[in-house]
Amino acid sequence: MQVEREVFGEEAMVALGQSLAASFKKGAVVYLEGDLGMGKTTLVRGLLQGLGYVGPVKSPTYTLVEPYEVAGLEVFHFDLYRLGDPEELEYMGIRDYFATDSLSLIEWAELGVGVLPKADIVVRLGLIRQGRSVEIKANSAHGEALLVGLQE
Repeated sequence: MQVEREVFGEEAMVALGQSLAASFKKGAVVYLEGDLGMGKTTLVRGLLQGLGYVGPVKSPTYTLVEPYEVAGLEVFHFDLYRLGDPEELEYMGIRDYFATDSLSLIEWAELGVGVLPKADIVVRLGLIRQGRSVEIKANSAHGEALLVGLQE
């Protein structure tokens, strides 16, 4: 299953994230793909707001992970852009993050290949005109169930 959207502007990306929140209340592993500046962290900010989080959402580019506790759900926002080797994830105890029914939002997941679990959902952001194309694709049976509510 796949859902596609066109998004124009930061507010619209936040709104899309907020609309995705209802689908992710049960937890999932979500890969966020796209070049620098495509809006991955903005989408995460909207998603967290949609879950009820109030506060700043920053990119974990230097810390690799930012944890959030919201609506009874553990949410982990990963940014692996500065990861030198996937093995570094083992040193930080990466498997512990996926031991529960948490929501893991992972930017630059391709840098953690071989260590990260398979994604339930893959969100690809691309450039179109003055906006972004957003492709949301299920990658597992759990992902398929999560996307049912997003179909038009």
